[in-house]
Amino acid sequence: MALGLLLLALLGAPLFAVIAAVALLGFHGQELDLSIVMIEFYRLADMPVLVAIPLFTVAGFLLAESQAPRRLVRLSDALLGWMPGGLAIVAILTCALFTAFTGASGVTIVAIGAILLPAMLQAGYPRLFALGLLTTCGSLGLLLAPALPLILYAVVAQHAGGAAVGVDDMFRAGLLPALLMILMLGAYAVWQGRRLPPRPPREAKGWQEVRAALLDVAWELPLPVIVLGGIYAGWFAASEAAAVTAAYTLILTVVIRREVNLRALPGVLRESMVLVGAILLIFGVSLAFTNYLVDAEVPARVFAFIREHVDSKLAFLMLLNLFLLLMGMCLDIFSATVILVPLLLPIAEGYGIDATHLGVIFLANMELGYFTPPIGMTLFIAAYRFNVPIWTLVRACVPFFLILFAAVLIITYVPSLSLALVR
Repeated sequence: MALGLLLLALLGAPLFAVIAAVALLGFHGQELDLSIVMIEFYRLADMPVLVAIPLFTVAGFLLAESQAPRRLVRLSDALLGWMPGGLAIVAILTCALFTAFTGASGVTIVAIGAILLPAMLQAGYPRLFALGLLTTCGSLGLLLAPALPLILYAVVAQHAGGAAVGVDDMFRAGLLPALLMILMLGAYAVWQGRRLPPRPPREAKGWQEVRAALLDVAWELPLPVIVLGGIYAGWFAASEAAAVTAAYTLILTVVIRREVNLRALPGVLRESMVLVGAILLIFGVSLAFTNYLVDAEVPARVFAFIREHVDSKLAFLMLLNLFLLLMGMCLDIFSATVILVPLLLPIAEGYGIDATHLGVIFLANMELGYFTPPIGMTLFIAAYRFNVPIWTLVRACVPFFLILFAAVLIITYVPSLSLALVR
């Protein structure tokens, strides 16, 4: 039976169906009532924090449909474009902020890559550098609030592992590690930019462009303040920030900017809710699957096995990073979260690893997994968007992978970086 389910998964059966089948067969083998699976879906409806997921998703999809990416690029270039490597830094910051709101690296590459790649090539950046940077930055920002994976990890950790991990905690924990990744990529961009012909110093007309860019993006500027400032300052919870963000974005894109017309609005909402529905469906069956694993004492057995062969916490953390990179390459971040976190939490806690710190390690590795060859999802999206072979992108991403992997190691072995704003 197990081989049959594995074969179905390899043949492309929906992930939720495979997980549900495993859970149902497991409960049936233990002679338990199969209604347990439906009870888990009822538990989802009783979780107020999940309201944040559809609301932030709607806001991200509306921004992607508008001209917000173009305005964000214009402002970043006006402020930073004169620096050595300035346009590359523009790409890093723009992609990170946009991914934080959309939560999907594919959306970032499609929306922003078409704007930045021609600009970087025209500015004299090597083609491989530009392709590698934009492909890498497609998943940058998943540790910045209000990225959906931060919310989902907190919810899964609370209900699957019983860990006291709040959504607000994850929002705070991800900030400094995200800034570390951005700074390390930015330093590499500046080093590369020193090889390019220097751009002319900012003149009066340049400052006029800054002012014009600020006015152009004036309506979007409050969004980071609402989300980041409100949550980090403790003014409101994640669900409240999501409601305000969704309402503000809807009014901005439909009424004020009129870049999403009323005829297109149902399509945008439908597309965003398809993603939300997929997340919640996988989440529900995965909770049932987790209950089966707990009843079968699988996490305890796995922990005993690992503990027998790995004594050092440092060695376990390195193995954890390698395992998560492999899983991030094979699974999308939402599936990986609901499947792996319930298994990893009790094992990591057995080694004395804080659940919030584990979440940051987990999501940082997922960022890298997106563009890890040979089957990282971002590689295929970027290959289609930029019309280049996969192996060209693999070569282009190697230096960026090494930089971010170094950042992940720092995040892993310096837990205070993740916990400084939480405790």
